[in-house]
Formats: sequence, structure tokens, C-alpha cells
Amino acid sequence: MQNQVSYISAHNGGIQMFSDNEIGIVGYGKTPESIAYVLNTKGIAHTVFQSSSMDYASEEGFDTDDGAALLFKKALELV
Repeated sequence: MQNQVSYISAHNGGIQMFSDNEIGIVGYGKTPESIAYVLNTKGIAHTVFQSSSMDYASEEGFDTDDGAALLFKKALELV
């Protein structure tokens, strides 16, 4: 698959997903279902890196610092 998700960051209460192909954002979601949709349609790279915003998600609109990681984990369970 082209444009596989290889990098994620927390943003505005959701998760931005990027590809190594330098095309920028390939998807964004605020629910596990919307994130899983992007992962299913774009694919997931063998290794997915995350920005530090995932560790400090409360600064990006989440209730807690682990909110973004939990959201991404729930999305992965749907993939």
C-alpha cells in the first residue's frame, strides 16, 4: 500500500496520521472508529513513530496525558 501511516501525533483532541512519502497528513480522527478507518484504508507501516505530543496529550485537547495513546490503542483493536 502507498502512503501507509508511519507517524502519529496528538492534535486538537484527536490523532493526526502521517506517511513517509512526504505528502503530509494522510488522516485525522477523534474516535477509534475514524482512526481505524484511516489505518485500514491507508495501511500501517511496519514501524509507527509518535511525536512527543502523544506523551503530553493534555496539551493537545485530551483530558489526560495518556488520552491519545489510549485512543490509538482502541483504534488498533478495531483494525
